[in-house]
Amino acid sequence: MAKLSQEDLLAQFEEMTLIELSEFVKAFEDKFDVTAAAPVAAAAQGGVAAPAEAAEEQDEFDVILTGAGDKKIQVIKVVRELTSLGLKEAKDLVDGTPKPVLEKVDKAAADKAAESLKAAGASVEVK
Repeated sequence: MAKLSQEDLLAQFEEMTLIELSEFVKAFEDKFDVTAAAPVAAAAQGGVAAPAEAAEEQDEFDVILTGAGDKKIQVIKVVRELTSLGLKEAKDLVDGTPKPVLEKVDKAAADKAAESLKAAGASVEVK
């Protein structure tokens, strides 16, 4: 069998669909007992600036109830409004603080929920 040049191989890969290419990569990894993702993981770990950039561009926030305060019943009502929890589940969440009330919401929703909980007398943290 004639040896293919790098250009010939690239030309063949250009004609493949993404599914065919993905199947080829899996077969290549199995045949030669290698992982194509290893250099990517090493490059991501080597970059010091990558975590700082991710923190600056955060678009999902968690609203964490850190304390119920004096008006526990009001806080339970607000938790029920913000979530689809029943009375018992909302009470358990408030009793078991610190617990997340909302997870992976946008900045506006997180701020609105935090304000509602603070107005009810709870202490809240947005991460």
